[in-house]
Amino acid sequence: MSCEASCPGLVLRDAVTGAEIKTKKQQVCKTGEFLVAEIDAKVGGFGIVPDELNGSIVSSHYFLFVIDGTKLDSRFLDFYSRTSVFRDQVAAQGSTNYAAIRPNDVFGYTIPLPPLAEQRRIVSRIEELAAKIEEARGLRQQAMAEAEAFITSLHTNLSGSKIKKLSDILCLEEDSAQIIPTGSYPQVGVRGFGGGLFAKPATSGMDTTYRAYNRLYEGALVMSQVKAWEGAVAVCGKSLAGYFVSPEYRTFRFVASEATPSYFAALVKTEWFWSRLKDATRGVGARRERTRPEQFLNIEIPVPSVAQQNEAVGILDKIESIKRLQAETAAELDAMLPSILDKAFCGEIVSQEV
Repeated sequence: MSCEASCPGLVLRDAVTGAEIKTKKQQVCKTGEFLVAEIDAKVGGFGIVPDELNGSIVSSHYFLFVIDGTKLDSRFLDFYSRTSVFRDQVAAQGSTNYAAIRPNDVFGYTIPLPPLAEQRRIVSRIEELAAKIEEARGLRQQAMAEAEAFITSLHTNLSGSKIKKLSDILCLEEDSAQIIPTGSYPQVGVRGFGGGLFAKPATSGMDTTYRAYNRLYEGALVMSQVKAWEGAVAVCGKSLAGYFVSPEYRTFRFVASEATPSYFAALVKTEWFWSRLKDATRGVGARRERTRPEQFLNIEIPVPSVAQQNEAVGILDKIESIKRLQAETAAELDAMLPSILDKAFCGEIVSQEV
């Protein structure tokens, strides 16, 4: 098994046979060691080796440091290394034109060093608060899963045995805009796994090799040909109408007598819907072929009547409001631990060298 340093902490990269390892010189990681990536340290490539990565290997482009347990608790260093103060030190070391760091740079980092008993008290308090954050995160994820399950169940019950091809409820309709060099084109992206549409900065007509963009319109179903199989599909709302996407994003208009955009805006975000796109293309991961419009439109799903869809929209809007609130809560939870860490180490004893 080989591991790598990432932001934040260490993760297992992959498990391979010895014959597959091209770099002959490898290092064995041990629980509690401080691992620093030569190249990626300045972007958070460092951390304490956890129990589950004991015995993993890294190349010579990683530095391993044994912690003196009589002076420093490894958990204390683990938490402190996640603070903005520590990360700023790492980013500031060495030449600004050279991303890599050296072992001597690491020895120059400073940390607060209270007595071991105080370190352990601080660690204990942080772990207590972190556990509560994880509990809240778990409850949020459960609520999100239940909301999605409700949408899927509602759709299935309303549809009954009425199966239709997507070509019965959608037609390919694209508003192609020819690009001019002096033009400015505000962009839209589509997040995978049902994450929806998001605005991106405008692109100048001189900064693209495309000859034309597709202009979005309200109610359009937008599909990424490259990532449709992993849920990069969404319905365009009023706020993003008039924005642009590359030709790799295809737009479809709902057939008014068969489907309503507001109903499918909620449905296409569910794993139930976008998992069906996997069957429309062949391949695995980055080698998976693009999802073409004809493949997409050939997919069969149960579809309730327009009257049933309209009746369900009010319920779906309430569910979407709950999901938006949960998403906002997730962002707040993600910000809580860094804030706790910064406060925990603020005003500690004068820094000493690692």
